[in-house]
Amino acid sequence: MIPFSVLDLSPIVQGGDAAQAFRNTLDLARRAERLGSRRYWLAEHHNMGGVASAATSIVIAHVASGTSTIRVGAGGIMLPNHAPLVIAEQFGTLASLFPGRIDLGLGRAPGSDPVTARALRRTLTGDVDGFPQDVLELMGYFRPAEPDQLVRAVPGAGLDVPIWILGSSLFGAQLAAALGLPYAFASHFAPGQMMQAIALYRREFRPSEQLAQPYVMLGFNVFAADTDEEARLLWTSLLQAFVNLRRGRPGPLPPPIDGFERELSPLERAGIEQALSCSVVGSPETVRRGLEAFIARTRADELMVTSQIFDHAARVRSFELTAQARDDLARAG
Repeated sequence: MIPFSVLDLSPIVQGGDAAQAFRNTLDLARRAERLGSRRYWLAEHHNMGGVASAATSIVIAHVASGTSTIRVGAGGIMLPNHAPLVIAEQFGTLASLFPGRIDLGLGRAPGSDPVTARALRRTLTGDVDGFPQDVLELMGYFRPAEPDQLVRAVPGAGLDVPIWILGSSLFGAQLAAALGLPYAFASHFAPGQMMQAIALYRREFRPSEQLAQPYVMLGFNVFAADTDEEARLLWTSLLQAFVNLRRGRPGPLPPPIDGFERELSPLERAGIEQALSCSVVGSPETVRRGLEAFIARTRADELMVTSQIFDHAARVRSFELTAQARDDLARAG
């Protein structure tokens, strides 16, 4: 059975705060480790009232220090927001503190709105068009330093920090293939070009020192509960967050609302069906069938499961049921 991993946005829920979000993140990471998850990734977003993981490398350190075996990483760092040297130093520090356990996923989106992007960078000179060059520069800082090298990442130089390319379009697939890097597609919220991107990446992949053959990880929303009805109710928190974002009113993750889908306009419903089509919501059997069908269709090498559930206990339960479904699929061959 392919590995399952966890993507966590460290959700801030209505009535909660970032401190609670970080406590929940560490608790979920410990449980994911016990459940046999391969890795635990956190994402960089800014000026989002429902996402606590803006200082991503710090939250990674928090999770890695509280766990012992699971790989911990960024899914991802939005590289246009940062100088490559700074990221090399941050992740060189993480790799020095937690050797063999740190991943670095890189994206070219700002992870924010244009005004926030300007506040992050002071200028917008570090734009997405320079992303391939920034990736190459960053990769160079992790190579063993040359004797006459003027700028070194300390720590960072000579350390093993696996780099992934993240994307939701063909651009990331082309770059990952050209550089021989693993590729993670954001199918959990932008699945439109998923199958094209997978095919392009696998077709054009060139082996590298890091990777001998293509490796695709796909994002997938799972909302699992004891019954289909309970899972559909939990799902409405993500639906509300999605609609609020589209309406320009992002905020903390809201509690579930019974019947929320009936309140949606046809346009909103169509938007959800498109953006969140890579999801399964339901009982353990529903989840097992949904996972099996998605893996068979995409031939993914790994799944990155995410579950934006309001109640932390229900969220943990969802991941437990997902792990059971994964194990059932493995036993079935």
